[in-house]
Amino acid sequence: MNSDIVTTPFGRRGLSLGRLARQFASRNIDPARSIDKWKLFRATCEARPLLGISDRSLAVLNALLSFYPKAELSEQNGLVVFPSNQQLSLRAHGMTEQTLRRHLTALIEAGLILRKDSPNGKRYARKDRSGGISDAYGFSLAPLITRADEIQTIADQVIEERLHLQRLREKISLCRRDIIKFGEIAVVDGVDGDWDSYRQLYLITTSTLDRKSKAAHLALVLEDLDHLRADMAKQLEKHIEKQKISANAYQNERLIQSSESESFIESQHVDNERNPPTETPVETQAALEETNVAKDRSFSLQRARSEGFDLQTLLKACPEIALYGPNGDVRSWNDLKQATHVVRTMLSISHSAYEAAEKTMGSQNTNAIIACILERSATIQSAGGYLRSLTEKSRAKQFSIKPMLMALLRARTSPQAAAAYALC
Repeated sequence: MNSDIVTTPFGRRGLSLGRLARQFASRNIDPARSIDKWKLFRATCEARPLLGISDRSLAVLNALLSFYPKAELSEQNGLVVFPSNQQLSLRAHGMTEQTLRRHLTALIEAGLILRKDSPNGKRYARKDRSGGISDAYGFSLAPLITRADEIQTIADQVIEERLHLQRLREKISLCRRDIIKFGEIAVVDGVDGDWDSYRQLYLITTSTLDRKSKAAHLALVLEDLDHLRADMAKQLEKHIEKQKISANAYQNERLIQSSESESFIESQHVDNERNPPTETPVETQAALEETNVAKDRSFSLQRARSEGFDLQTLLKACPEIALYGPNGDVRSWNDLKQATHVVRTMLSISHSAYEAAEKTMGSQNTNAIIACILERSATIQSAGGYLRSLTEKSRAKQFSIKPMLMALLRARTSPQAAAAYALC
């Protein structure tokens, strides 16, 4: 019960001091002032969180305003509406009478309307001889005019807070994209640094975010992510500077070597023209090995094309891999390759295990398998050992990726399949 409510000596519930104060305030309305009732209603909708009313209470207020005959609220046109509960229920989308009374009370408690009771407690209007309304009993909309400026100020405050929250979320999204992009570049290019610690710090910081996070919490998260992004950028800048220095030194060294050995190269070229070199057995063996490698790559590519799955099917079965793609998304096979470079480092899959799988099953299939492993990482103890096992099975023609993808798709759509299915 409201603390302002008092009880009379007769045991009946009296008016609260707050309601009485609002009644007194509603008497002092400038007769010449008029306000667009629907603009004021929209401002009330915006201010709803701070006014302490629900959306269903606003539906009842909307119904009450619809009974006001003019578009402008003013003292000259009268400010009392007197619909019956049945009429009010119909315009409040069929709200039950008990619910209707509860929300009318909420509007009164919030100081948006006043109850003007008749002697018999019913709502009606008394007309004069000319047909005009001389007196009316029902609900007074006077507090809306009295508090119009206050409601508009509250609405502006709510709008500004919402925009501030939106800007914070946008800045956090951009910061997260930059951090993921920096991490991908560092892993792919082999940049020195404790990138695993950066990744752990990133995951810990972002794990506290949800849809209900307030502006104060979002500001703290943004500050932490901004510091993390700046540290990662410094590491990459240092690496770039080292590469520039190494490249300049290498170019100077090549220039000196080229000037010293130019006469030797020219003389060797002349000798080769006079006496063409014959192919040695060692060179023949090397050429044969290169030919076999090319054939193996061709076979792997043909096999990758024959698996019969597209990128969309893979992403439906393994949606988690998209988080590690460029800008947090995977839109092409090249994006998938970049994502798996990040993931295989995260899952401790060695370069040799990846290279053996790529040589046996092709780049596309290998990246798809890593996406599947990420999806089931909670049930796989050693991702690298698991990939080697699948590579051996593929060499023996005992493994195909398509059934694995289909099983993951079924597991995502069926809880029974998810419980029964385990990668093996």
